[in-house]
Amino acid sequence: MDTLNPPAPAGPTDRRTEEMLRVDHAGEYGAVAIYKGQRAVFARLPHKARLAALLEEMEDGEQHHLAAFDRLLTERRVRPTLLGPLWNAAGYALGAGTALMGEKAAMACTSAVESVIEGHYQEQVDELGPREPELSATFAQFREDELEHHDTAIEEGAEDAPGYRLLSGVIKAGCHAAIRICQKV
Repeated sequence: MDTLNPPAPAGPTDRRTEEMLRVDHAGEYGAVAIYKGQRAVFARLPHKARLAALLEEMEDGEQHHLAAFDRLLTERRVRPTLLGPLWNAAGYALGAGTALMGEKAAMACTSAVESVIEGHYQEQVDELGPREPELSATFAQFREDELEHHDTAIEEGAEDAPGYRLLSGVIKAGCHAAIRICQKV
């Protein structure tokens, strides 16, 4: 094997698959930042240790997804979004901001984000079908993980947050906008 010229990915990565990978990488990057922001608030409060531990567990899941997308971007020679620093700052601010609003608002944030991401992964699984079976299986597994986070947030009282519908709607709209932007930028 020629070490100066590594082998190309197993199959061609078309433009649409590149967009999927770029968006998913950015989404997982943002999700990690959200959880870090939430934990920065709750980890300082001894009476919120259980919640901080729960958020750390969910963040670890997102870190696993992010590592997988780091690998996929490298293997397939897909550039990440140019907006990574913005997503990091915005995600952290969203996480910390909702945590400062209270435990239920932080869970409302989690449920809104995970709801959009789970739907997004399902659309990708449906679109890829048998064309990219391994990638489709990865997306399907990550969708299940996001559903678990969503369900945990609901169980933790997300829907009891003051202004839940408005807060959730604004966060979902932001997630949808971020998806569209990251496809190209």
